[in-house]
Amino acid sequence: MSSPDQPHIDLLSVANFAGGQPHDQFAWLRANDPVHRHPEPGGPGFWAVTRYEDVRAVGRDPRTFSSSPTIMLHDPEPGGTGSAFGDHVMMLMTDPPVHTRMRRLVSREFTPRAAAALRPRIAELATGIVDEVVERGSCDLVTDLAGEMPSFVIADVLGIPLADGRDLYRHTEALHSSEEVVSAEQRGVAFGEMLAYAQQVYAAKRSAPADDLASMLANGFIDDQPIDEIDFFLWFLLLVDAGGDTTRNLVGGGFHALFQHPDQLAALTAGAGSPSAASAAGAGSLLGPAIEELLRWVSPVIYMRRTATVDTRLGSREIAAGDKVVMYYGSANRDPDCVVEPDRLDLTRSKNPHVAFGGGGPHFCLGAHLARIEIEALLQEMLTRLPGLESDGEAKWMGSNFIFGPTALPIRFRPGPRLG
Repeated sequence: MSSPDQPHIDLLSVANFAGGQPHDQFAWLRANDPVHRHPEPGGPGFWAVTRYEDVRAVGRDPRTFSSSPTIMLHDPEPGGTGSAFGDHVMMLMTDPPVHTRMRRLVSREFTPRAAAALRPRIAELATGIVDEVVERGSCDLVTDLAGEMPSFVIADVLGIPLADGRDLYRHTEALHSSEEVVSAEQRGVAFGEMLAYAQQVYAAKRSAPADDLASMLANGFIDDQPIDEIDFFLWFLLLVDAGGDTTRNLVGGGFHALFQHPDQLAALTAGAGSPSAASAAGAGSLLGPAIEELLRWVSPVIYMRRTATVDTRLGSREIAAGDKVVMYYGSANRDPDCVVEPDRLDLTRSKNPHVAFGGGGPHFCLGAHLARIEIEALLQEMLTRLPGLESDGEAKWMGSNFIFGPTALPIRFRPGPRLG
């Protein structure tokens, strides 16, 4: 029986993630039922994990809480667009030691040193992205700015045309959307187009390898077995998909939050410095801690699922082998045990152990270092070259209960000169 102050708990409906995550529901669950048995129409239900320490514990224990068969709420249908194609499985859906071997194949491309080496190119891309809108005085922050950066960077890393990176990300947006807003047929079309494009890239990189990640994968090996076309597609899908989510949705969702907190936006703008300081962004400025606070506040990845491998206990709940266990990062990031005054946006916050990139463990976000550099470069360029930046209309939001962020956010600013 529910208590009088209990909100209606529904973490499946995308309507509850339009404009903001359901923090009233999360707060009640953390205080009253932190490992909550959530119904699932047409399915067995799942455990919604909402406290910070519980989320970290699940994410760091792959032996008890497995990423197989999927990290999504619903199990993949045979022959569908899920995680597996026969014996071929995406890295996200594996556990150590298989996950460790797969991750090692690409991890050197995403180390702090490798990410730092891309700073000049990312700064160049940020300048070009802002150049495309700076003279207009208005644009859509998501499609014209936030979405361009990660699409271009992952295209560069993979060795494909920048415009193709933009088109591919549009397909991943369809794949993330709920059946409430995007039909199974539409998702199938998007999936098919990505598959066809990846097949072309695989063939091209096999016949004429270059110094890029797609060439390395197309001609690579795992456990002395060559990476075939299906393996390559799963890597390609993962890199394009995960390579765009956090940056795009953090910048879009972050500015939406800043427009609602004009004092914080003013402080961030004042601290960003001049355009000539872009190469030193974050050093001695507010940008570094601000990015971490916006990651905590927005929490672009809403959840990740695990599956219990054995009967176990989480909090006061008995978890049976085979049960779905779902970590809600947006809730963990507002847990008072994680940060002081979690419902206050504070860009100067120094202690900020958020789990926006996962709570550690083997599945900690591979591209976290690169994402931070992308976000830093784009924020620096926007804050210094788009004076008077403000909202110019209502935001539109992703129809998803998995990835959180706006799909459109009109803005206006005082026009300025191109630099590129």
